[in-house]
Amino acid sequence: MAILNSIRQRGLFLVIVIAMALFSFVLADLFRNSSGFSSKSQNVIATINGEDIKRDDFMEKVEVAQRQLGGQGTSTQAMNRVWDQEIRKAVMESQFNALGLVIERDQMRDLLKLSLASFEEFKDADGIFDENKLNEFIANLKAISPESSVLAGSPINYQAWTNYEGTISAGGRQQTYFNMVKAGVIGTLAEGELEYKLENDKVDIKFVQIPFSSIPDSTITVSKSDIASYINKNKSKYEVSASRDIHFVQFKEEASLEDEANIQNNLKDLLEDRVEYNESSKSNDTIIGFKNITDNEAFVNANSAIKYNDNFLFKSLMPVEIADSLYNLKKGDIYGTYKLGNHYMLSKIVEEKQMPDSVKVRHILIPFIGAASADPSLTQSEEQAKKTADSVLNVVKRNRSKFSELVTALSSDRGSIENEGRYDWHPYNAMVPQFRDFTFENNTGDIAVVKTDFGFHIIEIEGQKNKQRALKIATIAQQIEPSEQTIDNVFNETSKFEIAVANQDFQDTAKESNYSVRPVSNINELDESIPSLGNQRAIVRWAFEDAVNVGDIKRFNIQGGGYAVVMLTAINREGLMSTQKASVTALPEIRKEKKAKLIKDRITATTLEDIATSENQSVKTALAVNMKSPTLSGAGREPKVIGTAFGLAEGETSKLIVGNLGVYFVQITKITPAEGQTNYQAAANRVGIAKANAVNTALYNALKAASEIDDNRATFY
Repeated sequence: MAILNSIRQRGLFLVIVIAMALFSFVLADLFRNSSGFSSKSQNVIATINGEDIKRDDFMEKVEVAQRQLGGQGTSTQAMNRVWDQEIRKAVMESQFNALGLVIERDQMRDLLKLSLASFEEFKDADGIFDENKLNEFIANLKAISPESSVLAGSPINYQAWTNYEGTISAGGRQQTYFNMVKAGVIGTLAEGELEYKLENDKVDIKFVQIPFSSIPDSTITVSKSDIASYINKNKSKYEVSASRDIHFVQFKEEASLEDEANIQNNLKDLLEDRVEYNESSKSNDTIIGFKNITDNEAFVNANSAIKYNDNFLFKSLMPVEIADSLYNLKKGDIYGTYKLGNHYMLSKIVEEKQMPDSVKVRHILIPFIGAASADPSLTQSEEQAKKTADSVLNVVKRNRSKFSELVTALSSDRGSIENEGRYDWHPYNAMVPQFRDFTFENNTGDIAVVKTDFGFHIIEIEGQKNKQRALKIATIAQQIEPSEQTIDNVFNETSKFEIAVANQDFQDTAKESNYSVRPVSNINELDESIPSLGNQRAIVRWAFEDAVNVGDIKRFNIQGGGYAVVMLTAINREGLMSTQKASVTALPEIRKEKKAKLIKDRITATTLEDIATSENQSVKTALAVNMKSPTLSGAGREPKVIGTAFGLAEGETSKLIVGNLGVYFVQITKITPAEGQTNYQAAANRVGIAKANAVNTALYNALKAASEIDDNRATFY
């Protein structure tokens, strides 16, 4: 009781202490995440050259980009596409603004004319672009805003039009900017002369190559200090951004052998008739099996993961693995079970026919209200269209010479009118089913009315090629997928491993259970794909969280089913690569340097022949060598060696030269200077064109590299 009384007496003091503790906790969190002090960091994706890219605007553009990609790209790919667009826009805008570069009204009209010249809406009766029609269209869009009009078959409103004009204007300013730079990029006569001489000055040489491969790598010792020294001498090669390394074990939800056996047994059970008790009628019902069923389409669609295919198949169109087996069956025969891709299957021959592999036809299309691609102004009903088609059929049956005339007068199929309604030789599946079935399943010369979604066709079969046996096949397919028991087993295995590695070595624990540990190095903050796991942005985000440390472990769901247990193995800071990672590329270069020194130190001979003899090499010859293509026959690309050779006089011998593939000793046997030219303008023009062609890419990359870019995308994605 004394303690309770003491607490009551000090109640206010305790409240103050607790409040201060809570306040300090919140304050500490704000300091850890300084963005808590600033709404800007919550609303800005990036700042480029002082200009903010707002989060809402950026995300809206990402959504649009993702819709444009459809199912062909991920959200991160869409985000990166928009990022590239936004960074280019910001980098270039800063240049435009600094120069006061704008697109004037007349230039804008020229750009729009160039962009819209092919649009029918803006052409006059002679097919010439009419600016008045463009002005009228823009004025109408503005007047009906925010309602939409139609341009080239697609809806567009005034806001979309102004966005389009903005894009055209930006493209025009960019082109003007690049053209201004290109105008100052030329090839001088001196550059033209140099280019000509690089190509046409020739030397013949004799040389000895002592290849680095003549010294085994195992004899060369490279220390960590050697690697560190090499990194410091070549900092630009080893500067890296922040990255993470991970190890993971993957647990896939895959069908077991038992699961596959059960799937096959399920298919076999569908073959025979079976008796089932009917609760409603309190009697036994006979369920017809696949062998005896007559409504194959309904049976397949009720029992298969893949819907019934009512098409005929030639042998050449059947899967290669089973083509022979299926093609040798008779009507009613069944093949399977068999495995194809990710399914087990049963196939039954439903029908067989002799059919051509291609046909030639002509037709007249009579549409009706509601038919696919019918003109909106059409008033003809389906019944009226059928009567018209029947009348046309009677006419062409009596006199087929009138077919072409009636095509021009009546057919609505614009794609075939110019060819007298004719579709030349085409394969089986080129047309809609009803059209196809008539033309492939009947004979040359047959003519009839056939209804499709497009209307009534009067079709004449003009020719058929390569008649051969074709089969209609009913196939029941069941996907190979893990059972609930298998999925539960995978979950349990994953959980056991995750618990075990919490207190034990990751590698050793995996090895004990025969699990494969897969390492992934140098994951960047905005990566989304993990090798063999696919799109795993969640793993990347986790690896870069401030609270995650080396050795931390977490389980993730993976695409396609299953899990990955991931351990963070390294946090690589921005700056120079570690000696361990750099050693992959540094070791070969350091070995080359050490081998070159060994070779140079041991050579005392001064003539080609003596060096060749002492090093157990041969004297080689290279003729008509030039500096434009610095390659030595029998040795490879060696620009330093060839450059040195061009600095020697005829008959002169070089000192030892360290090249890409070895140490060289060179002697000039003949110098053939290029024939003098009275004018080097042609070569200068080539140099100028090459420079101009590189402007767009090189200039933008240089401007981007010089820009101040504060990238906060990882906060939001």
